[in-house]
Amino acid sequence: MTTTTRYTFGTHLAGSIGEIRPRVEAALAAEGFGVLTVIDVQATMKARIGIDRPPLLILGACNPPLAHRALEADPSVGALLPCNVVLREDGPETIVEALDPLAVLGLVEEPAIKPIAEEAKARLERAIAALEADR
Repeated sequence: MTTTTRYTFGTHLAGSIGEIRPRVEAALAAEGFGVLTVIDVQATMKARIGIDRPPLLILGACNPPLAHRALEADPSVGALLPCNVVLREDGPETIVEALDPLAVLGLVEEPAIKPIAEEAKARLERAIAALEADR
């Protein structure tokens, strides 16, 4: 099942975050993305404010050649990097959602950024599609 908002796109996959995460990282790697950061939102909320919530990870994914091109066009784009990919459990499924690079980089007025955002989005869409094909 595909999921889309104004600023994300993704899919639902059967399994826990622990089961799905290696598949997501492999799909991202196949499209040139590495995971720079991992934020365990469930653990952070529990430790910082004592709130129990369902598992949710934020993977900060980066495609170095695309990031370099974007930073060369506008160094302030660094504030909008990396591309976040969220894994959140929803019952027996994990929802995998990527931040739409066109939505976030659409804030940048530099014309050279749009084709970079389009390429990043296409790569992330292919990674999501690969996850769906490998159910």
